[in-house]
Amino acid sequence: MAQSVKKRELDKIDQNIISILQGAARITNLQLADKVGLSPSSCLARVRKLEEDGCLGPYQASINLDRLCRSITCIAMITLENHRQQDFRVFENFVEALPEVVQCDTVSGGCDFILRVVCADMERYHVVNEMLLNSGANVVNIKTHVVMTENKKFSGFPLDELLG
Repeated sequence: MAQSVKKRELDKIDQNIISILQGAARITNLQLADKVGLSPSSCLARVRKLEEDGCLGPYQASINLDRLCRSITCIAMITLENHRQQDFRVFENFVEALPEVVQCDTVSGGCDFILRVVCADMERYHVVNEMLLNSGANVVNIKTHVVMTENKKFSGFPLDELLG
């Protein structure tokens, strides 16, 4: 379930640092400092503080799977029989250990979880699907949608709109 997290106040320079790093995480500290109008040491100190506070990181590369291998992406909508905290935790812990589940969100509405599952092929997805059904969390329904085309890839959060 969602936890309440203390929000960190960001000034305009911190917002700019996060926006720039979101689009170009490999930028050098010198380039970043120049773009936000700080000395390199002040810029690095701010980046380190943003990392310590959990506002930045972990850093990871964006991978183009189409260039590396064949894969199938499925969106699985999961419904549990009960809404007991224990069942939710069992399911959350179970999917955390499945490498094919690349994203898991607890949601409101017609289902309890929405998973993004990436597998080598449909045969492997069927195996993962069976594992989800037998997770011990009393899964009663899985509705699967196969992604045909990813029309808009995640490219970062709209920070200007969210932070005002």
